[in-house]
Amino acid sequence: MKTKNKIIIVSGPTATGKTSLALKLAKDFQAEILNFDSLLFYKELNIGTAKPTPQELAQTMHHMVNTHSIFNPINAADFIQLATPLIQETHKKGKTIILVGGSGFYLQALLKGMYNSPTTSEKLRQRSDQLYKTQGIGPFRDILKQNDFSSFERYHENDHYRIRRAVEHFWMTGQEFSKSRQEKNLDPTNYPYIKYQWDMLHLHLDIPKDQHWDIILERTNQMIKMGLIQEVQELLKNGATGNEKPLQSIGYKETLAFLKGEIKDETSLIERISINTRQLAKAQRTWFKKHKKLCYNALKDIDEIHEVSHNFIKS
Repeated sequence: MKTKNKIIIVSGPTATGKTSLALKLAKDFQAEILNFDSLLFYKELNIGTAKPTPQELAQTMHHMVNTHSIFNPINAADFIQLATPLIQETHKKGKTIILVGGSGFYLQALLKGMYNSPTTSEKLRQRSDQLYKTQGIGPFRDILKQNDFSSFERYHENDHYRIRRAVEHFWMTGQEFSKSRQEKNLDPTNYPYIKYQWDMLHLHLDIPKDQHWDIILERTNQMIKMGLIQEVQELLKNGATGNEKPLQSIGYKETLAFLKGEIKDETSLIERISINTRQLAKAQRTWFKKHKKLCYNALKDIDEIHEVSHNFIKS
């Protein structure tokens, strides 16, 4: 079996069966898993992230899961610096690596690198934080619409981090964030996957929207039953303010609103989380459509997925 520099990517919208497929492939190929879902990095977040169970994590080597604290969040640049040597070390052992997650930007950053962008100065960071705290994301989207329309169109309205980052870049440089991205993309020889000669198979999972909605609703109900509200209460007791970037993610921000009395009951909480999760899935579909991959129906194409994967590993 040939495994030299082999990478299998398992991507897709939230709640499409990525974890179970990755575990099955890891078992079949004695591979190791590297997570690129940005919320699974955080050891304090479990129920609301649909993190693999301790039993599932123990089945095979997992990288970039439970590695950081919500009080010290990481970004895509940090992820690249941590993940790249892990992939290299796994390949040196003659093993396949399985990249699994739904955070497309982190995957793209890992495979193609990141464009150069100066670190936001402390003064501008404070300006950004104050504007966001007092007026939300609206003014940032307005700034992009007027000064960097490509970025305005590119980033989903819920992607507060990258919207703010694009505005901060504009404030720092007077240049469009999208222009820096385009300039970087002109030189594919710098892409890590080319530099390190990674042999990749990209499996993208999806589910018909009506069936997916039922799965999302059921998963949200299950999270509440498993103790999502209690998980957030414990975080607040242990020093979290609720303003931490990871706690602004879907599931956690709605639960915080519930605890503040802004959402009236658990039924409404489940509905709000489910609707926002469905909107996230839509944004993820839009993002991944722009990238070449093999797309499979996660409910009925499992046999074909395994056949394609086995053929790739043997090649």
